[in-house]
Amino acid sequence: MSWIILVVAGLFEIGWAIGLKYTEGFTRLWPSVGTVAAMGISVGLLGLAMKSLPVGTAYAMWVGVGAVGTVVLGIVLFGEPLNLLRALSVLLIVAGLVGLKLATP
Repeated sequence: MSWIILVVAGLFEIGWAIGLKYTEGFTRLWPSVGTVAAMGISVGLLGLAMKSLPVGTAYAMWVGVGAVGTVVLGIVLFGEPLNLLRALSVLLIVAGLVGLKLATP
């Protein structure tokens, strides 16, 4: 169950990272409220997952899910560039996440 909680925490991290773009420097009320709420939920769920997962693994997984998801949504939503080096870099992050999952009992 901790792994599921951790992935959901990572999804909320993607939400707040993307939400930052929409806040326009926290000058727009509702995007700012949603972004801050996503931050709180994300960190709260991370803390909950860390009750039974190693801190290093949990934190790396949380950051990795957030990073990969944010890169993908940046490409889809904001037209950010996708090139071979960027794609390979994201795949390396995913490989690291799979490795951490396999190495954690």
